[in-house]
Amino acid sequence: MTALEASSTQVSTLMLMAPLSGQMVPLETVPDPVFAQKMVGDGVSIDPLSQVLLAPCDGEVVQLHSAHHAVTIKTAEGIEVLMHIGLDTVALKGEGFLPKVKVGDRVKTGDMLIEFDADYVALHARSLLTQVVITNSDRVAEFRPASGLVNAARDSVLQLVLTAGAAAEDSAMGSTVTSQAIIIPNPVGLHARPAAVLTQLAKKYQSRVRIYRGSDSANVRSVVAILGLEIGRGDTVTLEATGADAGAAIAELEAAVRNGLGEAGAIPVTAAAASVAQADISAPAPRPKSDDPNIILGVAASPGVAVGNTYRQRRQEIRVAEAGESPREEHRQLDQALDQAMLEIESLRAKVHGQGDPSKAAIFAAHQELLEDPELLEMVDSAIDQGKSAAFAWQQTYTAQADQLARLKSELLAQRANDLRDVGDRVLRLLTGVKAETLVLPANTILLAEDLTPSDMANLDPTRVVGFATVAGGATSHVAILARSMGIPAIAGVEPRILDLADGTPVILDGTKGRIQLNASVAELEQTQNRIARQQAKQAKDLKQAFEPAITQDGRSIEVVANIGSQKDAEDSLKVGGEGVGLLRTEFIFMEASTAPTEDEQEVIYADILRVLGRDRPMIIRTLDVGGDKPLPYLAMAHEENPFLGERGIRLGFDRPELLRTQFRAILKASVAGKARVMFPMIARLEELEMAKAVMEEERQKLGVPTIEIGIMVEVPAAAVSAERFAQHVDFFSIGTNDLTQYTLAMDRGHPKLAPYVDALNPSVLRMIDLTVRGADKHGKWVGVCGGVAGDPQAVPILLGLGVKELSVSVPVIPAVKAQVRALTMTRCQDLAQQALNLDSAAQVRDLVPLEEA
Repeated sequence: MTALEASSTQVSTLMLMAPLSGQMVPLETVPDPVFAQKMVGDGVSIDPLSQVLLAPCDGEVVQLHSAHHAVTIKTAEGIEVLMHIGLDTVALKGEGFLPKVKVGDRVKTGDMLIEFDADYVALHARSLLTQVVITNSDRVAEFRPASGLVNAARDSVLQLVLTAGAAAEDSAMGSTVTSQAIIIPNPVGLHARPAAVLTQLAKKYQSRVRIYRGSDSANVRSVVAILGLEIGRGDTVTLEATGADAGAAIAELEAAVRNGLGEAGAIPVTAAAASVAQADISAPAPRPKSDDPNIILGVAASPGVAVGNTYRQRRQEIRVAEAGESPREEHRQLDQALDQAMLEIESLRAKVHGQGDPSKAAIFAAHQELLEDPELLEMVDSAIDQGKSAAFAWQQTYTAQADQLARLKSELLAQRANDLRDVGDRVLRLLTGVKAETLVLPANTILLAEDLTPSDMANLDPTRVVGFATVAGGATSHVAILARSMGIPAIAGVEPRILDLADGTPVILDGTKGRIQLNASVAELEQTQNRIARQQAKQAKDLKQAFEPAITQDGRSIEVVANIGSQKDAEDSLKVGGEGVGLLRTEFIFMEASTAPTEDEQEVIYADILRVLGRDRPMIIRTLDVGGDKPLPYLAMAHEENPFLGERGIRLGFDRPELLRTQFRAILKASVAGKARVMFPMIARLEELEMAKAVMEEERQKLGVPTIEIGIMVEVPAAAVSAERFAQHVDFFSIGTNDLTQYTLAMDRGHPKLAPYVDALNPSVLRMIDLTVRGADKHGKWVGVCGGVAGDPQAVPILLGLGVKELSVSVPVIPAVKAQVRALTMTRCQDLAQQALNLDSAAQVRDLVPLEEA
């Protein structure tokens, strides 16, 4: 009779040996509620005296955390043993830990799992206490922990009495759970961003999860595999999970997919509406083609006009040997190349972030995800095991996957092929030792290419490249996003004949209209160059005068401050005349972290920015504003029928008080470093404001720091209509016109059809601003605007005329806004504002201030 057979007729036990030497500690006394309350599972804790974590039993390594502080072994009986070194050690991001195994390894009792530097961990983490927990505790009838001192691999720490029949279960597979049918609500289906969110959510679970569309399926941990299914809006899918935590995985992932994975414009779709949803999906637009031989058309990818001479970039061809050395050596080379590529991409990510736009760094974070794509790596490993070289296996796999994506009908998904090629080329160069070719470009270059990659963009010299055009790509590609952030005019999807142009051909590139003009006359070239020169001269003049105050010609002073997401933004704002910060978007700090940033981490960030600004310049810190269109991968949120009307902004803080209080304490502690103000987002009811202020005051008194000014974002109509009441309880208002506009008009600003009508100069929105200002004036409070309209030259005079005292704008437009204010009179502004309030459309309002006059 086998051990598994015996378990059905007699008590089956499992003995776990000590993975470390040290003192046994009851799990319920561990100073971490996740372990003490046995949320992960039951078990024991050890206060370690040794520095090498050993296997407590025979089994398979089924999980190794990326921070290398935790590992899970699955026994032959299906028992999952999690070992977690220290408390809060995930924040060390692998520093001080050296794994000796990888997922899939078979280990014996006493084998080395993880080596760690106890001194380093003790100094940088909350505790060295190491937990040994059974994550599928439902399969254990009784826990018999040891006590006192134990010696690694020699003494028992925990005896498990398994439930009847537990050992007979299929430990390799576990239970299988299938979701209900889900209709995809995302406007363009499961493209890269929602696919990446799904992949991140799936990584929380040990179960294997697949997504099915008809007979096709994909591993949900593989972004590439999900994209390959080309799942569109209205498609019906199911999720299937197999493993110990399959039920929990399906419960969360099903809700997340049904709710659109946090994507704007994704409203859950019913079966009855599926056919309508499918009707909204149009095939990719045909490539534009010009009948004029001197005009080459494409898709407007980044606005602006440039005059220059063409230069064609040619892709670097890398030849590789097919046959490899030993599979062991080829695997080693691949791992080394992947690790180096990860470091290089992290460097690019930091470089883009340092240029002042944290959101663009997410593009390179997605590239890092591709380096860890399990399906991609499995195919490469399989080819290596068959005798292929690492370079050949990698090249064949990523080019095949990229070609598959490029053939997809969805333009958005097809454009992700470029990202995969970018990552693939980088690893291939590292495997072969081939250096990337360095382009030496002449001044005033219009760069032409079959396609460019995000890495090309990150290394582009904007002092020499004045514009570019690519045959591939589109307005939604990552390259287009980067071009817009860099201010480089660009066209994508152009006619292939552009690649036939000889280098040095003079052209006029209009990124706003999506066209390139050839054989322009001398007069046309001069006219365009003069227009560009006038714009540049004005920008230079505005920059030269940027440090002059923004005072209207009749003496009204307006504060022009910056919207920022980082310390670099603050530094840049001071170089162009910024008078402070009107909006610090703290969500960027949370979005860039793998876990919620700690109180100390936040305090350092806020204080450093305040010190950059100095004692006299104010900084308004908006508390965490996520939910809706800004989900956090590590912050699980319940399914909501309409997340834009659900737990967003301060509402989420009330639901997660630990997040709220941690941030409040960090802001209060940092406030002594400068002139800090705090602002609460998504306030709609007076009770919400009073609750937030009460929590802030409670934490302030505990810390013993001075009071700071408190304001609210006016971004819902309720706050604007009740501004007079709110003004009695705040020091200031800041109007978030982006959300105020979409809530006032009941139009999603990300909707592909309605977005053109979401204009903050709609008279209805202006009346909301007018109500807010008049309510504030009655109680002597000031009003600022921090939405995008604050930097709109057609809006500035109207906002001033309505009584707005502060304009918080993106850093690059600070000089232009200040120059515009200095050219205005309040009398003229007030007249324009009154006219605007009595008009019927945003177009009519914009006609009041033609662009050439703005």
